Amino acid sequence: MRRPLVPVAVLLTSVVTAALTVAATPWPTDHGNNQRSGYYPSGTKFGHLARAWGKGLDGAVYGSPIVLGGYLVVATENNTVYELNATTGAVRWSRHLATPAPTSSLACSGNISPSGITGTPAFDAATNRIFVVTNSVNAQFGAHHEIFGLNATTGATVMNRRVAVPGQAENAEQERGALAVSGGNVYIPFGGLNGDCGQYKGAVVSLKTNGALGGTAWVTPTAREGGIWAPGGAVVARDGSVYVAIGNGASTSGAYDGSDSVTRISPTSTRLDYFAPSTWPSDNASDLDLGSMTPALTANGYILQAGKSGTAYVLKADRLGGVGGQVSTGNLCRAFGVSAVTGSTVYLPCTNGITRVEVTASGQFRKVWTFAGATSSPVAGNGALYAVAGSNLLAISGAGKQLGSIALGSTPSRFSTPALEGSKVFVGTNSGIVAMSVG
Repeated sequence: MRRPLVPVAVLLTSVVTAALTVAATPWPTDHGNNQRSGYYPSGTKFGHLARAWGKGLDGAVYGSPIVLGGYLVVATENNTVYELNATTGAVRWSRHLATPAPTSSLACSGNISPSGITGTPAFDAATNRIFVVTNSVNAQFGAHHEIFGLNATTGATVMNRRVAVPGQAENAEQERGALAVSGGNVYIPFGGLNGDCGQYKGAVVSLKTNGALGGTAWVTPTAREGGIWAPGGAVVARDGSVYVAIGNGASTSGAYDGSDSVTRISPTSTRLDYFAPSTWPSDNASDLDLGSMTPALTANGYILQAGKSGTAYVLKADRLGGVGGQVSTGNLCRAFGVSAVTGSTVYLPCTNGITRVEVTASGQFRKVWTFAGATSSPVAGNGALYAVAGSNLLAISGAGKQLGSIALGSTPSRFSTPALEGSKVFVGTNSGIVAMSVG
């Protein structure tokens, strides 16, 4: 359904202009690009892991860092954004944006305390803006979300407005999926808190990156739930289509309610297509939905989707197929997070270990190996995969063998996703950010 987003906050009128000083944007969003491939083959070839530097910040880092040509952007659960020198870790600027929401202000406690910036920021080169969404609390609105557009050169706020899912309880919504910027829009996914409490629905809110009013929202057409909460957020294909994985909804029988699906949305917030398993009623009833993994878009035109049930589905990206319309299906694994994709090879964040899968030209899939030493969202560099395993960063070969391991400190575990640039791997922790050299 398409609904106008009614702005509650006033857009800031003072716009700071500055020349773009970053030379390139090798990793401007979660997993490096809007397709969420997590593939960076042009960096330094893996040789060994060594600590380059670490920086203590004012809160836990759940979103992935992003890299803007020599500078690193990191956001914390204390609603502070930092821009650091990627080589040395020196702070270029920092901005504290709002008071984070304590658990007492939310519909249920969730699993992040306090709740601040959880979704990975996104950079827009056209406007030189870094976009982040805060969860915060004040006397006027209680717990609510705001989007900030920060000048990438100075950190100055050039855009700020309250953003909400139309008709839903703001203190029951959580913005934990990554933001995406495409075609002059910034896409913001919403789901619920851990515990699925309160009146919430999953949604993708679309706002203009230049700050113009008139945003839209696509809201999951279920009575309740149907969250979009996987950390990769929306996948934006090269034609501008927006793909999201949706969690369990309220319906367990009767007419299909739009939940438990991979859904394709237009830039103007119209549903174009969807896929749902024929088991969607029982998936909804048993919390075995597809929404735990961001869709994995392959180079040969397919989407590989796995969720909580252990069943995987291969879908045609340009014709998702509706209920039961997959190209192929089979047992694979339970997956939470974001895959790395190199061509038609997918490295899934399975609960029994990162799993390499090949998707064939005919839309079949074949499991090659499972590496049991890590279960988080991997990224693929030159000569190695990188993934967080507890308090360590691992380097893994394409054959599924461990190449190296180095201590990070305490991390948000499943949510820790590395970012790559040059000879460095950057990882957020519960107290800041760490940079590792790869040889």
